Amino acid sequence: MPVLPKIADYADELTEIRRDFHQHPEIGFEEVRTSGIVAELLKKWGVDEVHTGLGKTGVIGVIKGKKEGSRSVGVRADMDALPMDELTNLPYASKNPGAFHGCGHDSHTTMLLGAARYLAETRDFAGRAIMIFQPAEEGLGGARAMLADGLFDKFPCDEVYGMHNNPLAEPNKFGVKPGPAMAGATFFDITINGVGSHGAMPHHARDPIVIATALVQNLQSIVSRNVQPTQPAVLSVTQIHSGSAYNVVPDKAVISGTIRYFSDEVRDLIHDRLAKLCAGFAASYEVEIVPDLRPVFDVLMNDADLSEAYREVAAEIVGEENATITKELVTGSEDFADMLKAVPGAYCTLGHKGSIPVHNPGFILDDDMLPVGASIMARIVEKRLPL
Repeated sequence: MPVLPKIADYADELTEIRRDFHQHPEIGFEEVRTSGIVAELLKKWGVDEVHTGLGKTGVIGVIKGKKEGSRSVGVRADMDALPMDELTNLPYASKNPGAFHGCGHDSHTTMLLGAARYLAETRDFAGRAIMIFQPAEEGLGGARAMLADGLFDKFPCDEVYGMHNNPLAEPNKFGVKPGPAMAGATFFDITINGVGSHGAMPHHARDPIVIATALVQNLQSIVSRNVQPTQPAVLSVTQIHSGSAYNVVPDKAVISGTIRYFSDEVRDLIHDRLAKLCAGFAASYEVEIVPDLRPVFDVLMNDADLSEAYREVAAEIVGEENATITKELVTGSEDFADMLKAVPGAYCTLGHKGSIPVHNPGFILDDDMLPVGASIMARIVEKRLPL
């Protein structure tokens, strides 16, 4: 089965919707325009229930099948843009400075809208389809906000599915990895409160820059000398902030970065070693060092059986040769992991034409993927809730 005929019929409209979202990107928890359009379209297309304001700016659409059924399947898309400028020169480029759909969430939202329209028109399933439009995926905790607002209490789901575009895979190449698939992530800030002085009299200082540079080097030993080599982990220092003048030793420095891991045990080990290194450096240099570690993403765990079910559905749309079970771990993170901790399900990637990775100011999404992704989202509902 290729792209579903009904979805193919409104492929051009999906492109228009996606490009409108692209021109008007909104960062996490500010998706007021986006969520408003989503809710308006769901109502226009006859979705049975439309609920707004879940997780601040989230939207839920409930579609009832031809038969009542006892089960519900959720399909989720994220709506937020990245806080960065776009450098594509596209005719429909972002009109909002400092905001850009550089991760393709505009496509995810559009594909789920396409699936919702199809399901509301056909209703060839028994039970309920729960369309989940989530805000603030990019490190701001949108999934957790929806869960805190009672997402699966108010809209119970037996299974839940998500999808992400992949510009570095072949067009229409579907991939899903059972078990641990994407890394959990901690963001950290380490504040070093030293003693400042005149730059010409450093003996009066406890220089936080000297301490910071030494500490950064030692942080690199946590993974290389503490974590088992067979357990993937990453610790990256990505920011150092200190000082404001050529002739002043500052009194404070801040080190920031991220940790990635595929088990809670490895996460706890790295957190413990980082805290102990900070305490040791504080004692050695006679300063105060305050680490702030914030686990912002859980490890994304795909259910093995539902991963295979997802792959089988995708094979109907993209062909058996293009629907694969993958083995590669991804050190990027995804807050759909929080939903998968609450409800079993699976998260996949779908390839499209492109050579520039996501989170790059030159990222361009191929609109040809929209009816493909929408068809897979629609079919997983029909397949998992058969009449």
